[in-house]
Amino acid sequence: MAEQPVRVLACGDVEGRLTALFTRVQTIQKKAGPFDLLLCVGEFFGSTPEAEAEWQQYKTGAKKAPVHTYILGAASQKAAKSFPSADGCELADNITYLGRRGVFTGVSGLQIAYVSGREALQEPAPAHCFTSKDLSALVAPLTGGSKFRGVDVLLTSQWPRGVWQYGNPPEVNTKFCGSDSVADLADHLKPRYHFAALEGAHYERLPYRNHVILQENAQHVSRFIALAAVGNPAKKKYLYAFNIVPMKTMEPSELVKQPQDVTENPYRRTAKDKPKTGFNATPEEPAGQFFFDLSQKQGAGFRGRGRKRHSDEDEGRPDGQNKQPRRPPQPTGPCWFCLASPQVEKHLVISIGTHCYLALAKGSLTPHHMLILPIGHYQSVVELSSEVLLEMEKYKSALKSFYKSKGERCVLFERNYRSQHLQLQVVPVPLDRCTTEDIKEAFMVQAQEQQMEMMEIPEHTDLKQIAPPGTPYFYVELDSGEKLYYRIQKHFPLQFGREVLASEALLNIPTRADWRECKQSREEEEASCKQLRDDFQPYDFAWED
Repeated sequence: MAEQPVRVLACGDVEGRLTALFTRVQTIQKKAGPFDLLLCVGEFFGSTPEAEAEWQQYKTGAKKAPVHTYILGAASQKAAKSFPSADGCELADNITYLGRRGVFTGVSGLQIAYVSGREALQEPAPAHCFTSKDLSALVAPLTGGSKFRGVDVLLTSQWPRGVWQYGNPPEVNTKFCGSDSVADLADHLKPRYHFAALEGAHYERLPYRNHVILQENAQHVSRFIALAAVGNPAKKKYLYAFNIVPMKTMEPSELVKQPQDVTENPYRRTAKDKPKTGFNATPEEPAGQFFFDLSQKQGAGFRGRGRKRHSDEDEGRPDGQNKQPRRPPQPTGPCWFCLASPQVEKHLVISIGTHCYLALAKGSLTPHHMLILPIGHYQSVVELSSEVLLEMEKYKSALKSFYKSKGERCVLFERNYRSQHLQLQVVPVPLDRCTTEDIKEAFMVQAQEQQMEMMEIPEHTDLKQIAPPGTPYFYVELDSGEKLYYRIQKHFPLQFGREVLASEALLNIPTRADWRECKQSREEEEASCKQLRDDFQPYDFAWED
């Protein structure tokens, strides 16, 4: 893979001065551009009538940001009203709110972790604050794998407390500056660049090591950069430009090169010197037990071990006797996919389990193209109860074995947008047609062509963590276990999943991209289903039951 640098701009508190910021960005674009994205830390919105009027011009489309702009959430109570929810969304053309906390991975592979707002010391937290739970839920899935080396960029509103240790001093009152939890976060995530704001100061700390010399293998260095507010009268630096090659595409030897001015890690203080207020510091529990366990299997969600009593439902109730199963939500009108509905086309059903069923896809891409559907009415995977998820995983496993016997690998995708009942599409692709990497690339490239940023979900990360119920999204699962995700902003091509798989690069059946063009007669569907039922029967666990 070629080492292609991403060209990035970062800025401090905007505080509603959008025209000043974007005029400056346009000037830089002409001189040294083009840049790929602009990252804004600190407060983005202002509270004055002038700032509100300026924002309305961008919100209505009268003006447009000159580069893809990604912003953090509110860092004060008065700014919280400018954000519709804790979840990220597109606020205006080219201006995207990342969300309360999470990880953004672009097509280039650049990985950006972020946390909005200020540290809250108690729960429930105000809308402009984050808690230890937010940081734990961000860190655990990223650092859980053995291959984790760090993230490319970390964005926080607040400074990390003590970042100046062993380094050049900043021009701020360090006695009251920064957050211990943000310092712990930076220590765990090992960002190559960490940006923050809120202090009205510009501070570029000397780069620091992420390893102990002669005791640990060499790792990359981290750079902390705090930026001043846009248009500040003292003319302190508020905009920072840099090129970065995504870590995942770099040679390890290149990544770990140490600059001459590198210092010790400011967060690696002795245990007696370390504060006990960080999100990973607690006298009652070992550090390893503080993180929320995000690697639980189907539907367990995230919860703190030893901090919350597990419900019977979380435990999966293997005997099914100790609690009445929760009744699934009911449709508000006719539903074509609820198995009990008179509208469902039962002749397409291949297998029926306890909580899910398998059906031939109408206007299928290939003869073995099937759907996994919940029997009850659920809109998306993230809304499923643990027992439904468990059976859905069993169907996935059975289908993978079935396709393998046919010399095929399977791709699963879900579109939670303009659909009222979950349909998990399962499409087999012949092994000799293309590799898993080809399939992944086809989704990434076609998403990019339609100006959609598809991200790769880190291993062991629960989809529920990044897509709370009600979030519109498109999701892909490859046979390698890799998962791709796009949070739908405004408009989304309804046939996108089919179009990618039908493309010349993969199945090469472009005329079958739209299911309405591939419909069979009732007799043809019944014959196809009978054949598929017979073929699948040796792999059908529901038949055995």
